[in-house]
Amino acid sequence: MIQQIFLAVLGVSAGILVSAGVFTVLLSVGLVPRFAGKTHTGRHIFLYEEMVVLGTLTGNVFSILGESLDLGGLVREKMLFGANTPLIWNAASVITLSLFGVFSGIFVGCLALAIAEMLDSIPILTRRIGFRHGLGIMVLFVALGKLAGSLIYFALHFYETGL
Repeated sequence: MIQQIFLAVLGVSAGILVSAGVFTVLLSVGLVPRFAGKTHTGRHIFLYEEMVVLGTLTGNVFSILGESLDLGGLVREKMLFGANTPLIWNAASVITLSLFGVFSGIFVGCLALAIAEMLDSIPILTRRIGFRHGLGIMVLFVALGKLAGSLIYFALHFYETGL
């Protein structure tokens, strides 16, 4: 029992830490205010922030409880929409996944552009702190570290075990 409580506390703590990191990145690149500025809807900025949090929480719930929340299986099993359930449910699935893909792509694209614009601040930072030589080497080693981490992650199948 104590071990289960410890694992639950550890899991929740790790989740909070990771989500804080994600939200820190979103805040540091100014993605939400940029969306509000481009669409001239600054008065709804709190709604945007709440939707980012709600989307993250919804994604987490479906990620953790995916098999328990198998709505498609429930609809097919109970035949909630009548005999043509597979056709209706397949069409609804295609539409839902298409919308999710479009909005995810828009979000990831905007995030990538915001991060790329943040990279413009690196030369300014290096000039101010007097970092004159080795910036290219530093960026190269950051990229090599990311590459090594990705290769280890996929080569050792960490994505299957969750380690």
